[in-house]
Amino acid sequence: MDEFIRKADVLIEALPYIKEFRGKISVIKFGGSAMGDEKLVRGVIEDIVFMSYVGMKPVIVHGGGPMISARMKERGKVPHFVDGIRVTDEETIHIVDASLAEVNRSLVQQIEQLGGKAEGLHGRKADVVRVRKMAAREDIGYVGEITLVRPAPILKVLEAGRIPVISPMGIGNDNHLYNVNGDQVSSWTAARLEAHKLVLMTSVGGILKDEKDTKSLVSTLNTNQVKELMGSSVITGGMIPKANACLEALEKGVRKTHIISVNVPHALLLEIFTDKGIGTEIIKDRVHDK
Repeated sequence: MDEFIRKADVLIEALPYIKEFRGKISVIKFGGSAMGDEKLVRGVIEDIVFMSYVGMKPVIVHGGGPMISARMKERGKVPHFVDGIRVTDEETIHIVDASLAEVNRSLVQQIEQLGGKAEGLHGRKADVVRVRKMAAREDIGYVGEITLVRPAPILKVLEAGRIPVISPMGIGNDNHLYNVNGDQVSSWTAARLEAHKLVLMTSVGGILKDEKDTKSLVSTLNTNQVKELMGSSVITGGMIPKANACLEALEKGVRKTHIISVNVPHALLLEIFTDKGIGTEIIKDRVHDK
């Protein structure tokens, strides 16, 4: 009997959040090593389909770095990075395009296998992201800096009752495809859609006061606190672009942002539909509800 009571308590706890977020857009970005783990990907997809079923409007921005690196290795190409950015020459951009297209199709298929409805938005045909060539201390090839995210193609998919699945690629003024950072695509997309939430799923559970101590997770931060932690080198490495993506989204009108672990089963549902959450929530003001 106690087990049934606990299950009922979970549903009751989720009810006000289901009511609050019904009809609201949430942008979810996930990628990295998780894309190579079928079990992790399926768990994320299950959560997103659930969100759709209860009336939320999830939008997915995905990555595909491991697949891109594997495809490059198959062709005898060694990945080269400048300041953490993948150098993307003519051959590599074709590999990126093909790899992300495959990931995009797979995610759409998995959503539909679980009873959801989805539509892929990839590359030149989708024309969602416009970019200019990114400047760097040396030529990094076809890597783009976002100048515009077009909301119309995404809203069209949402209005049809489908989940948009977006690849992080953009089109330059030269009509060439460019590789684009997925965190930036998700941040810009959330802002242009006036999303209620931006959720970044990572291999780390959120922002830690001590990167060696998972128990030092900070549950809620405002934008000033995040800037202070970045200035004092508490937020470092790969967490910096994610924190910046959250700050940029909040500055452009997104109400709340979250950084959560992709490795925790059903982390999305736990973060969105429970009082305490499971990751780090970053807000512009001092509202502490999820």
